[in-house]
Amino acid sequence: MNDHPTASADRYGDGTRAVRAGLPEPVKNEPPLPGPVFAAHFHLPGEVEGPYAYARDSNPTWTLLERAITELEAPGHDGAETVVFASGMAAISAVLLSQTRSGDTVTLPSDGYQALPLLQEQLEAYGIHVNTAPTAGDAQLSELDGARLLWIETPSNPGLDVCDVRRLVAAAHAGSTLVAVDNTLATPLGQRPLELGADFSVASGTKGLTGHGDLLIGYVTCRGPEPAAAIRRWRKIVGAIPGPMEAWLAHRSLATIQLRAQRQWANALALAEALSERADVTGLRYPGLPSDPSHKTAALQMSGFGSVVSFTLSDRAHAERFMNALRLVEDATSFGGVRSTAERRGRWGGDAVPEGFIRFSAGAEDTDDLVADVLRALDSAAQDR
Repeated sequence: MNDHPTASADRYGDGTRAVRAGLPEPVKNEPPLPGPVFAAHFHLPGEVEGPYAYARDSNPTWTLLERAITELEAPGHDGAETVVFASGMAAISAVLLSQTRSGDTVTLPSDGYQALPLLQEQLEAYGIHVNTAPTAGDAQLSELDGARLLWIETPSNPGLDVCDVRRLVAAAHAGSTLVAVDNTLATPLGQRPLELGADFSVASGTKGLTGHGDLLIGYVTCRGPEPAAAIRRWRKIVGAIPGPMEAWLAHRSLATIQLRAQRQWANALALAEALSERADVTGLRYPGLPSDPSHKTAALQMSGFGSVVSFTLSDRAHAERFMNALRLVEDATSFGGVRSTAERRGRWGGDAVPEGFIRFSAGAEDTDDLVADVLRALDSAAQDR
């Protein structure tokens, strides 16, 4: 290996790493980041050899993106590999279904992403036993006995509880249990699960990783090549592959992740601080607030606390008046984007949240403008009662 920045990314700060992650060696008259490779097949005379033969198996655009994500998720971690997918759920499913078989036990969070219950139904249909416990208080420790795989979601979505990843990993590995961490909300700049001991870091790159709300993509970063080969084999079997354009857009977007995250995290904290002064807001959660129940644990394992704030208004009508009064915030279900989004989460069903529960994702607007808009909308919602 030479001294090109992508070959020794552990030596650089997050911003430097992000803008250079996954770039190929410079070639005269070639672009620093090659464009997307659109090909269903590749020239393959003679024996089958080399990295590219058929586009369901591999693509040069994926390769660069996978290297880039690995450099962000596991800088300096020899052997770590990333596998990209068409969506975050494809990545989640790949880990759970490639690493388990009928008769195994899996431990899931009971308060995680709302699609996990659907996945639990599928696991059980395949003869896999599923235990569940909430994220807070490291409650999953009580459900580890005999488990093949522990699935952690920290901070949890949408409740924003945090568990001690190191503690759970130590207990799991003592019983030969694999550990996967959903790192969607934190992003690799806020938390690095492999550094905390996990075997897999999994995320929907649709959200904070790419941050523009214009593509679907997911990934799994694996501790070593052997589990990565199993994940890659699963991708080939089910065909859950990203398009080359999506992969290229994701790689391009990585260059600004530090700039985006710093503003989003600052906005989320400022918003949480402002909300903490409101009598009409209850159940406020943000791990970056020193008063938050999760702050102490989060501060030990996170370098940034994410863009998502949650809180509750008195009832459904109150929450809907608030949402309708916002001017700078999109009513949308995703999070982690450069434009702030929020939603009354209970409209979907499936999450154990009050009718007035709001999940708010701070974007990259000017902090004063965003906070003022939210406070004005709260005032309006209160006056219209």
